[in-house]
Amino acid sequence: MNSVGIVSVGTYIPRTYITAGDISAATQGKWTEKAITDKLGIVKKPVAAPNEGTQELGYLAAKACLQNANFDPREIDVVLCMGEEYKEYPLTTSALYIQDKIGATNAWGIDLQNRCCTTVAAIKIAKDMLIADDEINTILIAGGYRNGDFIDYTDSNVSFMFNLGDGGGAILLKKNHGRNRVLGTHIIADASLSRTAGVEIGGQVNPITAQNISQAAKSLRLMDAQAMKARLNEVSMSNWFTCIDKALEKSQLTRVQLDYLAILHIKRSGHSAMLNELGLTPAQSIYLENYGHLGQIDQILSLELALKEGKVKDGSTVCMLSAGIGYVWAANMIRWG
Repeated sequence: MNSVGIVSVGTYIPRTYITAGDISAATQGKWTEKAITDKLGIVKKPVAAPNEGTQELGYLAAKACLQNANFDPREIDVVLCMGEEYKEYPLTTSALYIQDKIGATNAWGIDLQNRCCTTVAAIKIAKDMLIADDEINTILIAGGYRNGDFIDYTDSNVSFMFNLGDGGGAILLKKNHGRNRVLGTHIIADASLSRTAGVEIGGQVNPITAQNISQAAKSLRLMDAQAMKARLNEVSMSNWFTCIDKALEKSQLTRVQLDYLAILHIKRSGHSAMLNELGLTPAQSIYLENYGHLGQIDQILSLELALKEGKVKDGSTVCMLSAGIGYVWAANMIRWG
């Protein structure tokens, strides 16, 4: 049977940051710097330059990913873009922009979107494509994220999104690579939450007008805060653990064989609770307090940092863990080396 392995990963992190103190000031005193650092777990987070749009961030990460492996882009068969819908120009295809910029002249591309679960979902889709299609041997997953542009820091309902930062990530997969094997994945969706959060102004229901234009740029909101918070409190952690356990089961592994958790940035107490429940130490993960939450880039960033720090090495079992508004939870397993 064919297998799928990771050839390379790459990220692009903007050089400009805002700090917990900057965020505190933006809340107009509703949140202290200490609370942002201690509770929300943000020391600083990257903010993209005006010319670093979502598609450009994805390209810069893809470029780094290919350079890390000295890989010829002409060998790529498919580009799957997991970058956000908020981008330089609506109705343009981000995968094709990235494909053109890196010179993947023999590929075709398509955009995928599952909010902050898109990387894990895209890895599953790519693996299934590589196994099922004899003509596809190499797939590049890449994309950018800068949804933090939409955050109104005076809206306490979205304080869990104060961590949104900017960046790009990419991961290169190859059939029968022989290393860094992608194992099982499990995804859970609760569609009852599909319209409880989102950008409220700018779509077909509530178009941008002269009257609301000043609000539109900061309108990533909870459209039904009570329903969303109540439901997440009820099911979120259990859904995460179900995804982890099912992904382990599909990989013929158990929790005791987990070596590293590449988890998205969440509040500090939630991160610690997750590690405790899985029997992992703080050294078996990286808390992204100096990056915040880069959406679906988090898992790639965490894996890249872990490789540089020696937390992931040959023989390590890695779990990528994510969640996205909508609401979706996902986990996969990777056997490194």
